[in-house]
Formats: sequence, structure tokens, C-alpha cells
Amino acid sequence: MKVTFKGKDYRLLADPVKVGEKMPDFAVINKDKKDITTTDLLGKPTLISVVPNINTPVCSVQTKKFNQDVNQDVDQFDNVNFLTISTNTVEDQQKWCAAEGVKKMQLVADNKREFGKATGLLISDLDILARSVFVLDQDGKIVYREIVDEITNEPNYEQALAELKKLN
Repeated sequence: MKVTFKGKDYRLLADPVKVGEKMPDFAVINKDKKDITTTDLLGKPTLISVVPNINTPVCSVQTKKFNQDVNQDVDQFDNVNFLTISTNTVEDQQKWCAAEGVKKMQLVADNKREFGKATGLLISDLDILARSVFVLDQDGKIVYREIVDEITNEPNYEQALAELKKLN
């Protein structure tokens, strides 16, 4: 699969995971530098927001938008995992969170590119992840997937949250 970045074509590492499949095993690093694995997400619905670089305007908007929408509707999303995954370092992510006041979304780092490789979302030429959103059910099955064709565009927030609400 290809995506574009500022109009230039880039190929993803592999065919991305699809709706109906289980989210493959991966490990990412949280703010405490502890691994978060696919298994840790089981037992409740999960929204995974994938951004190429948290320190860019569209990635920042995407993360803040999901955080804002979730906070406005916190009662409906009380028992849900919310992750934003990027290839930024944990330190970069925490500086961004402190500056932006984001609390509900948990930013996690794909330092070893395990998530990108397991899901097929790694763009090797740029060493970033393709902008995307996933909703998983409590068993880790993908019930919603959006891979944004042009990396500089935002995802469909409303559709992702509507799919998440169906699970909660």
C-alpha cells in the first residue's frame, strides 16, 4: 500500500492489518519507560491514534482533538484504552504533553519500530509511521481502521469515535 507525504508517494513496509483481524503482537514504551503490549490492551475497547511525529502541526492537532473529544464525553469512554503511538522518543512525547495539557490520551513510543513492523504501517524511507486510527474490541480484534492517504491530512475523528461508542 502507498501513502503520500506532501504529494510524494511512499510505500508502507507491508500490507497493513485489516478490519476483522486481531491486532498483532507489539510492544511500545510508555512515559514510565515500561512496555505496553497488545496483551495489555485486552479486556476493554481501545482507540489507537497513530501519528508520524508528535511535534508537527497535524499530529499535534490529531492528538489534541481525540483528547478533547474524549474529555467532553468522558462518561461514555470511562472504560476505554486511548493510545497515541509515534516514533518520537518518550522524552519528546512528555514535553509535548506538558506543553499541550493532554491527559486522557496516553502517548507511547515505537522506539524499536515493533508496532510499525507488526502492523505494516512503517514507512522505512522516512522512518515514521503512517497516519492512521484503529478501534479494537475488548478481544483485540480490529473493528475500525483508517489509514490516511495523504500524511499531512487529518483522520475522520467522528467516524472513529462513533465506532468506539458502539463498543462501550
